[in-house]
Amino acid sequence: MMWLMLVLLASLLDSIRIFIDNFLSDTFFKGKLAVSQKCFIIPAELVTALILMAITDFNFGNTELYIFFLIIFAGAIYTIGGIPYFKALEIEESTNIGIFIQLSPILYLILGWLFLNESFSINQLFAIPIILLAPIIIVANTRKRSRKIKLRAILYAFIYVLFAVIGNLIFIKTISLKSNQLDFFNVTAFFYLGMCISNIIIIATHPKWRKRFFSVAKKNKLKLLAPMTANFIINIIKNLTYRAGLLIAPTVAIASAASDSVEPIIIFFMGIVLTLIWPQFGREKLQKKTILVHLVATVLVVVGIVLLQLPNV
Repeated sequence: MMWLMLVLLASLLDSIRIFIDNFLSDTFFKGKLAVSQKCFIIPAELVTALILMAITDFNFGNTELYIFFLIIFAGAIYTIGGIPYFKALEIEESTNIGIFIQLSPILYLILGWLFLNESFSINQLFAIPIILLAPIIIVANTRKRSRKIKLRAILYAFIYVLFAVIGNLIFIKTISLKSNQLDFFNVTAFFYLGMCISNIIIIATHPKWRKRFFSVAKKNKLKLLAPMTANFIINIIKNLTYRAGLLIAPTVAIASAASDSVEPIIIFFMGIVLTLIWPQFGREKLQKKTILVHLVATVLVVVGIVLLQLPNV
């Protein structure tokens, strides 16, 4: 059950990452152009790719050239999803974002069936509408004037998850190719290289984002550098453990479901605890109605995702 341990660890790290991202977006970027953080991510991704290449036995000549382009493309697709993710963080709380992105098991189920020849059961079909009820409940219990914002956040989260799922599936498909002579860390290195190249293009074509980042960095200096560095390291470990779990799990949908059944619970309780002991970091609304809505939505997500893991009867 090594795959289960890996994806559960990834869910814990991802929960921490979401709260740090929310903290950075709200505290330093004030909800404006938080996506400009990609300026920091570019050199970090390049260094990560180079380190992974250096510590592995890399041999370019034994692998067909199209595989490298496929991996780089997967990294580019994955990182493009970061744009709607940061957009969602600018307008929504961490707990809601955590619930919205739990749509990933559904996408893994559908796309795994289409591209990896994986099957799904009747239980899993019942799980889909149950999971989808969670964001519906959150929107339904929002004031009318705020519903458009919630719907926009859901759309951003869905696009983010869609790109992340596609990137990870290409990653897994590439490793499974018989003509591929690269190991897990080799593929990861080129995946990060693709992320870096994509972010360079994104930042180069958005001067406002560059201006915003350097303005915030100049004003905050080390106060900004420390949490961004810590967050990037956490994200690296999370990505490595999660993709390793996806790779060795029975199916990608089951691995994703196992991770995502735990993550909303972690985010829910972490949001409450952090808001109570460190309000600047937690930044969640603790009104009774809000907590109850989040609890019901979290329970629905967990029930739906548990159903995804059950065998067909």
